[in-house]
Amino acid sequence: MTTIPPRARSEAAARVVVAPLEDTSTFADRAYAALKDVIVSLNVYEQPDEVRLDERQLAQDLGISRTPVREAMAQLEREGFVRSVPRRGIYVVRKTKREVIEMITAWAALESMAARLITRNAGDQEIATLRAMFTTFENGQLHAKLDEYSEVNIEFHQTIIRMSQNRVLIDLAANLFLHMRMIRRKTIGEQDRVDRSIRDHMNIIEALEARDTERAEDLVRNHALGLADHVARYADYLD
Repeated sequence: MTTIPPRARSEAAARVVVAPLEDTSTFADRAYAALKDVIVSLNVYEQPDEVRLDERQLAQDLGISRTPVREAMAQLEREGFVRSVPRRGIYVVRKTKREVIEMITAWAALESMAARLITRNAGDQEIATLRAMFTTFENGQLHAKLDEYSEVNIEFHQTIIRMSQNRVLIDLAANLFLHMRMIRRKTIGEQDRVDRSIRDHMNIIEALEARDTERAEDLVRNHALGLADHVARYADYLD
């Protein structure tokens, strides 16, 4: 049997125990999260010129070196949020009309499947949270400010996806919706989309409450494709 020397036993007993770090993310991870939040919140389709990102200024604002900012930019470029132009800089991506319509079409497929899954698997209380989102609206009339309704609209569609409880579907939709968020915010105030949006949402909620699978799936799909049609007809600023 091996005998441990007294000194070794003393050193082992005196070992300092350090608690695990709560935040193990790197500066690049934090820069990525911060920059992504800012980019998603921008109204890039309401600005006449492209939005250019100054790497040096961003590093200064974040209080970090340029290296993690550069790493964050590379990740954002892989995800389609920014693009690097040689000798010009980095710009926030503005999707073309065709790209936006393709994203909305893909979203329609994912969200309509989510609606189908909700009618079969979600609890009544979960579905009730969708109706609770619209307590500031009465008889289809808008009582909140447009930007407030825009956020309710976005949260509604994200909740539909989450309530599917299908992890693969949720992951597929996550990045896609971030790209769509900007165009949803832009289009909600165009034509008569607010009133139609409220009516569509209430019809969707009623179908989910009734566990009417086919109707819920059709309503959600047609609602999304209605946005695609609107973009095709009116979103000339995307060309």
